[in-house]
Amino acid sequence: MPETLVARLRAAGCVFAEDEARLLEAAAPTPAELDALVARRVAGWPLEQVLGRAEFCGLEIAVEPGVFVPRRRSEFLVRRAARAAGAAARPVVLDLCCGSGAIGAAVAAAVPGAELHAADVDPAAVRCARRNVEPAGGTVHEGDLYAPLPARLRGRVDVLVANAPYVPTAEVPLLPAEARDHEPLTALDGGADGLDVQRRVIAEAPRWLAPGGLLLVETSERQEPRTRAAVAAAGLAASTETCADLAATVVTGRAGPRR
Repeated sequence: MPETLVARLRAAGCVFAEDEARLLEAAAPTPAELDALVARRVAGWPLEQVLGRAEFCGLEIAVEPGVFVPRRRSEFLVRRAARAAGAAARPVVLDLCCGSGAIGAAVAAAVPGAELHAADVDPAAVRCARRNVEPAGGTVHEGDLYAPLPARLRGRVDVLVANAPYVPTAEVPLLPAEARDHEPLTALDGGADGLDVQRRVIAEAPRWLAPGGLLLVETSERQEPRTRAAVAAAGLAASTETCADLAATVVTGRAGPRR
């Protein structure tokens, strides 16, 4: 491994410069392409966008430039969703605000036979999600939250997962440059208190959930009380699960029986 490559990455602030250098070398078939990849990384692009992939729940997820990079903390959301989906014979799973489709694809991989749908408002995310979700037999819809979904899904969704943006607008400038400069604002900015999109997801969820269906929303520890209150206000039985190892918080809401 050329020391100049490692030194260049380290000078750009890459903490794991040696590991990144190995990954970049493996991804570039020619010296010219390696130089182009390194230039992007040094310019501040997320490593996953430079490589075109991210490791998530043991899967290789395609990640295109300008698309939200799946976070490891969201693996807890996947585990919880897969556990719930696995309890149904042929569950219908919906991944809202899907970004690259990593969460939905990971749930589908863990629960063979699941009917998977994913949706996002960002065209770049939708293009990327189709690369990850369609090989798993899923369908990706482009549009705002529930708007692009087929009406036949109403009242049939067994597991609805949502990693909606939950960063308060005033805190977006405080995010690492990799996120604020290279990921879409729509995937980060959740409004004044960070929960604008979450509240919209939660409020309409009961119309789409099957009897006993489960809504799972990733949130922060600080915002958990408000997320949970919104779930309860929607008429769902609310609870919270956390994972200290991943610093992850998931608020769940269970639909009651059909009346």
